[in-house]
Amino acid sequence: MSFRNYSDEGIVLARKNYGEADRIIPIYTKNYGKLVFIAKGVRRLQSRKRGHIEIFTRIKFSAVKSKSMDILTEVETLDDFADIRKNLVKVSLAYYFMEVIGKITHEGEPHTEIYNLLVTYLNELGNTSRLKTLRKNFITELLINLGFWPKGKILPNPDGLLEEVLERSLSSVRVGKQMI
Repeated sequence: MSFRNYSDEGIVLARKNYGEADRIIPIYTKNYGKLVFIAKGVRRLQSRKRGHIEIFTRIKFSAVKSKSMDILTEVETLDDFADIRKNLVKVSLAYYFMEVIGKITHEGEPHTEIYNLLVTYLNELGNTSRLKTLRKNFITELLINLGFWPKGKILPNPDGLLEEVLERSLSSVRVGKQMI
C-alpha cells in the first residue's frame, strides 16, 4: 500500500459516528486485511456513500491515504445480503460474525482466506436454517485458518477456544449462542 490512492473490495465490520457528519468504518478487505477508514460527510442526507456502508455489506471501494486515518472516497455495493436482512435472527448472526472478525484480526494483516471464508458464510447464512451449526462451523474454520487449532482435529468447544483466544467475551455472544 505504498500508493496514495488505492482500491479493493471488502466487508463492512462496524461503524461509529464521528464528529457531526462523519463515520469511522472498519472494513475487512480482500487484499489488505482489516483497515479502518473515515467516511467524510456520510451522515448527511445527500451523501451518495450513505447506503453502501451498512454493516456486513460487501463493497468495492477507493480510498486515499492520510496522516491519521485513510479516507473513503468512493464506495459501490457488491452484495448487500438482502436474504439475511429479511430475518432478524440471521441479522444477529451476521453481526456476530462481524464482531468476531473485528476482534480476532489485527489491522493491516492480510488474510485472503479469511475474507473468502466470511463471504462464503454470509452467502450460506442467507440460504440455510441450520444457524447453530453454521455458527460453530464458522468459528472452527476461522480458528483453524488463523492457526489457533490444527486442521483435521475435532474442536469440541469452539466458543470456549474463541473466548480464550480473544481473552474477553463478545458482546453479541449471547445472540450467537441462542441460534437454533
